[in-house]
Amino acid sequence: MARGAADHLARIHVVDADITTLDVDAVVNAANDHLLPGGGVCGAIFRAAGPELDRECRRLGGCVTGGAKISGGYGLRARHVIHAVGPVWRGGGADEDRLLASAYARSLELARDHGLAAIAFPAISTGIYGFPADRAARVAVAAVADFLNRNTKPERVILCCFGPASARAHQDALQNLREG
Repeated sequence: MARGAADHLARIHVVDADITTLDVDAVVNAANDHLLPGGGVCGAIFRAAGPELDRECRRLGGCVTGGAKISGGYGLRARHVIHAVGPVWRGGGADEDRLLASAYARSLELARDHGLAAIAFPAISTGIYGFPADRAARVAVAAVADFLNRNTKPERVILCCFGPASARAHQDALQNLREG
């Protein structure tokens, strides 16, 4: 059952923080399609979670672009890691927006289906995958808002940005949606 329009946007929070330190039910890993340790956010999550995360991810069998899979959180404060595979930026003509929105939606579906109340996302695909940060923020906020408008879980979604420029892009996207 969906909540009121203003209510679903109030469930979205933008923070500038280290995602590995957040006390939430799940953090989202900006994963590669093999679900192996990488650089950036992915590497930080694997380092903080410990070797058990790598062992579990190797058993998950990879993940398609635009998809997501869930694992334990191990050494993180979060109970789970949701591994979302965003697209590599190829100039905007290779369905990147849809694939990025899908990665957010699939992650939220897993959180809902596992009864998770709070989930934190990094800015998926904006690191080494090269997705323009402002555009990615608009896609992320729209995908999260659309999902929350139709679902009561998760109750809280944190868009965890690493740096003030990313946080500002996400805040602006959220504000534009509120005014929209």
